[in-house]
Amino acid sequence: MRTFFRILLIVAIGLSVYLCVDSILRPIRFEREKDIRFDAVIDRLVDIRTAQVEFKNAHGLYANNFDTLIGFVKYGRIPFVLKEGVLSDKQLEDGLTEDKAAEIVYKNRIRDIKKWGLEGFRRDTFYANVLDTIFGKNYPIDSLRYVPFSRNNDQFQLRAGDINTSSGLIVRVFEARTPYETFMEGLDKQEVINMRLKAEKYGKYPGLMVGNIFEANNNAGNWE
Repeated sequence: MRTFFRILLIVAIGLSVYLCVDSILRPIRFEREKDIRFDAVIDRLVDIRTAQVEFKNAHGLYANNFDTLIGFVKYGRIPFVLKEGVLSDKQLEDGLTEDKAAEIVYKNRIRDIKKWGLEGFRRDTFYANVLDTIFGKNYPIDSLRYVPFSRNNDQFQLRAGDINTSSGLIVRVFEARTPYETFMEGLDKQEVINMRLKAEKYGKYPGLMVGNIFEANNNAGNWE
């Protein structure tokens, strides 16, 4: 009987030690895994922002869905200007501008080229594939819409529009976001709930997002 109680005592002590150690390590493991998932989601949101900026440069507004945005990155082309030579202060003072000089050279107006001293001035525009330029040809662009670590290939929520500022200007805006629960699934549920409640307490979005559909924030992420 004594042996039985000794075994029970040893088991109880072992279980107590395990629970004590686990209670210490659990938050550490959670933070470590949380950081890994945050980094992956943030990287994807930064890529979405990069694609949106190029889309706006080309079209004057942001894409409001991933089909349009991904199609632009896969098949679109963006211009680059090859520049040789710069205008001197004297040329600028005499009224010559970049556009005027480029037009003179483009049309090969020999007399004006000599008159303005533009023999070494050149401006050539060429076009490059968007995907190759901003991400690299091996980037998995079709995955841009998906939230890393989501169990069901959940997509980021993507919206775009415009707002009127207090000065009367119309500003184009976009927003891409995903709640904590989408990419923190499988981790300690109470810790995830605590994160959401803390964000809501301070009026913050309970997740990760870039841009803002309701205010112009220069496309900042809420982690920045």
